[in-house]
Amino acid sequence: MKTFSKKWKASKNPSKKRKYEAKAPLHLKRKLLSANLSKELRKKQGRRNIELKKDDKVKIMRGKYKGKTGKVIEIKTKLLKVYIENIQVKKLDGSKANVPIKPSNLQIIELNTDDKRRFKRSETKTEEKTKENKK
Repeated sequence: MKTFSKKWKASKNPSKKRKYEAKAPLHLKRKLLSANLSKELRKKQGRRNIELKKDDKVKIMRGKYKGKTGKVIEIKTKLLKVYIENIQVKKLDGSKANVPIKPSNLQIIELNTDDKRRFKRSETKTEEKTKENKK
């Protein structure tokens, strides 16, 4: 069994990208679970995207459920999928099942403010960028 390669940078070949994502360790897969921020949040946070967390309010930008909004109810790091409340499909037996959505198809409208470390990391990055721009 081949292991994950740290030397891989990028490729135009989609199968190589999928292979990289599938074989990535969990700490890197967590970083792949990021979505872009709305324009207001971009100005406020000073960055373009941020890792998704439970209870973030998101808007679906692509696919069958485009335009719908809801809170993130579950994140599957191993599968790189996100589940949103009220985005469900009806099964043949009549029950409902949550629909998995890729985080790249989402936009964060409102952030979950429970985790203070989440914003501390983004604050230090914005401070570093402003120092670099002044030089």
